[in-house]
Amino acid sequence: MKTFVAISGSLKSTSTNTSILKFIIKLASHTANIELYLGLDDLPHFSPERDSENPSEAVENLRKKIKNADGVIFCTPEYAFNLPGVLKNALDWCVSSGEFNEKPVLVLSASPLNTGGEKALASLQMTLTALGTKQVAAYSIANVNSKMNSHKELTDSETIAVLEGLLSKLDKFIENYTPEY
Repeated sequence: MKTFVAISGSLKSTSTNTSILKFIIKLASHTANIELYLGLDDLPHFSPERDSENPSEAVENLRKKIKNADGVIFCTPEYAFNLPGVLKNALDWCVSSGEFNEKPVLVLSASPLNTGGEKALASLQMTLTALGTKQVAAYSIANVNSKMNSHKELTDSETIAVLEGLLSKLDKFIENYTPEY
């Protein structure tokens, strides 16, 4: 069974992006083990000096989870036309250590706006490119609140079908992928 780490770009307890990841975890429960990473706000602010001297336990934990996973699934909101600072901070901690190099990733954004967080998605994709990931697919969920019920559960059949297809694409990519390193 494949293992994945799911990372939400939001710290908000009622985040729609986190809710989408929880839905994906249930959706894939028979074919994959997906762990929702909840340590973004435990990470210290990135500092190259701290990284080279002695990274914190929270940083080492994040790196270990990414390294041991077959792939990573992101779902992020958009803040001020960009990805949230806490997510960028987490990614910065992985620049020099290389856990993301050649790692298959699925990149999602969700927003209550018509744009679906496309600027955050593009920013995340650019950062993940710099980290050397293999971006299998990206998808932006526009008007996300209209696609969920009052309990923040995804109910839109079209979005559910797209997510099923993206998970299948990620799974097939990993089955057929041989890293270059």
